[in-house]
Amino acid sequence: DVQLQASGGGLVQAGGSLRLSCTASGFTFDGHIVGWFRRAPGTERQGVICITVGDSMTYYGESVKGRFTLSSDSSKNTVYLQMDNLKPEDSGVYFCAADPQGHYIFHHCAGNGDSMDYWGKGTLVTVSS
Repeated sequence: DVQLQASGGGLVQAGGSLRLSCTASGFTFDGHIVGWFRRAPGTERQGVICITVGDSMTYYGESVKGRFTLSSDSSKNTVYLQMDNLKPEDSGVYFCAADPQGHYIFHHCAGNGDSMDYWGKGTLVTVSS
């Protein structure tokens, strides 16, 4: 049974940091695109940052480059999203997603992520000003 478990959301002041985790069961992340998508109030879900695990390919959504980074721990089958220098506009529900088509990172991440195969439940991130 394929599952993605996301965790780590919370309330933080602007300028602060949070780390989100995405753990897979039922498959391994290696070779998969793993990414985070955000749905802010009143907006459509959009890609924030994605990585092809085991490869150097990374997709950065608007305004997160230099502040958000992804890392993976294959022993835990987990991908981590480190979010630094958070801004109020980073607030929203963050969803972890994965797809086995590791080479199509832009196609899968530069939009609402509907083409991604696997989804976890969202975790809420609130950045206060």
